[in-house]
Amino acid sequence: MISAEKTLPVIIQGGMGIAVSSWQLARAVSQTGQLGVVSGTAIDAVFARRLQDGDVTGDLRRALRAFPIPAMAERVMARYFNEGGRDPSHQYASVSKLTISPNAEALELLVLSNFAEVWLAKEGHDGIVGINYLEKIQMATPSGAYGAMLADVDYVLMGAGIPAEIPQMLNDLALHKNASLNIAVDGATSQYKSTFHPKVFTGVDLPPLHRPKFLAIISAHILATYLAKDEVTRPDGFVIEGFNAGGHNAPPRGTMILDDDGQPVFGPRDEADIEKVAKVGLPFWLAGGYSTPAHVQSALASGATGVQIGTLFSLAFETGLDEGLRKIMIDELRAGSLVVRTDPFASPTGFPFKVVTLQNTLSETPLYAARPRLCDLGYLRVPYERSPGTLGYRCSAEPTHVFIKKGGTAEDALGRKCLCNGLMANIGLGNTRGDGYVEQPLLTLGADLSGVTEMLKVFPNGWSAKEAVNYLLNVSNISSKNSANATDSERGISQPS
Repeated sequence: MISAEKTLPVIIQGGMGIAVSSWQLARAVSQTGQLGVVSGTAIDAVFARRLQDGDVTGDLRRALRAFPIPAMAERVMARYFNEGGRDPSHQYASVSKLTISPNAEALELLVLSNFAEVWLAKEGHDGIVGINYLEKIQMATPSGAYGAMLADVDYVLMGAGIPAEIPQMLNDLALHKNASLNIAVDGATSQYKSTFHPKVFTGVDLPPLHRPKFLAIISAHILATYLAKDEVTRPDGFVIEGFNAGGHNAPPRGTMILDDDGQPVFGPRDEADIEKVAKVGLPFWLAGGYSTPAHVQSALASGATGVQIGTLFSLAFETGLDEGLRKIMIDELRAGSLVVRTDPFASPTGFPFKVVTLQNTLSETPLYAARPRLCDLGYLRVPYERSPGTLGYRCSAEPTHVFIKKGGTAEDALGRKCLCNGLMANIGLGNTRGDGYVEQPLLTLGADLSGVTEMLKVFPNGWSAKEAVNYLLNVSNISSKNSANATDSERGISQPS
């Protein structure tokens, strides 16, 4: 069903990591009248592992009962649900790795997991909910977005690349038309596409779906101009993300120069020209270092619709982060000892990646060196052409000799960390391998810690998502310029005590 037009939010809660932006967090933010966002990255593996752990709360099974094709939900349950949960000393059953042509089992899990995460975030209220995808993980996008749209997702957000094809893909999916994306293939002698066939997949006739708004997450005003000039590529708005943001960052322009601590040096060339972004004429939100009420005011004064914030919400009570890890980071923040570095080599994507320096995580060189290299999740694998029409897949974090055999280089493999397994461990879903090795966390936050530091002064034991929204909007008396006549109660935001 096509939902009514809704007010543009001032606050977008960022789509963070693998399931850090949990449905619980997105739901809590959405209920305040702002945009709560779930992460679509590797959500199929997250969903499968939670089912194997017994779905203790019953939430996933409740979402599956709402899926419009019951037989499909039953098949996924039969494959992965383990009544009573998995023995923690045993490995999780694997899910199919992404390929340019996923099999039926992989597609069912992708569609249902995206559906369930959005459905749970939207359950029981009429707030707006978005889902975040990475352009780098193209092969999961069409089927994943279709699952989210079956749950009536309001926004799709995407970064880590140039998401020029997403607006048309969403148009097609809303009408259950075949949706294709061009896939970047190393050494390709021809163009490769990944196509999702909704009507073949469902086998039933469904009414048209609500077409969500699309926000492109970018770092340069030039890209905003490029995407907006053509109706086919034009998004509904932009998130302009600076290099202080957590997770992946766009590489510095020009030759990468490292400082004495081995971190990339960013400069004025790496900052988007906000005036030029504003002239494009589409709504935009600023991200990466906008974590205080003063930052929100500054963004609004510059012409932005609002801000996207990750770190402040990633440490809220509703976060998907493992509770023990969340508390450790809160303790280190309180002590002023938490360090966030921009690691130029950690990510297999080749993009700089923010890493929290923390004991007993892969940020420590000995722990990184002790981990046997393995790529068993494969979300950041890159397709390459083995011969015309035949593809292989490689990841620079897999065993170095395997990567080289597939055409990679030892230089490209140097220092690469397995983000997939590290981020799974962050949310308490780290795997135990057959040889007994237990995957260790690899945490990320933004470089700007001013907002969380200020919040700790008021909430020394932590804060809820609602308290974070109140801090950003109410404490500084900011009212939404998009709903200037709305009261706080009408926007679902309570006044702080």
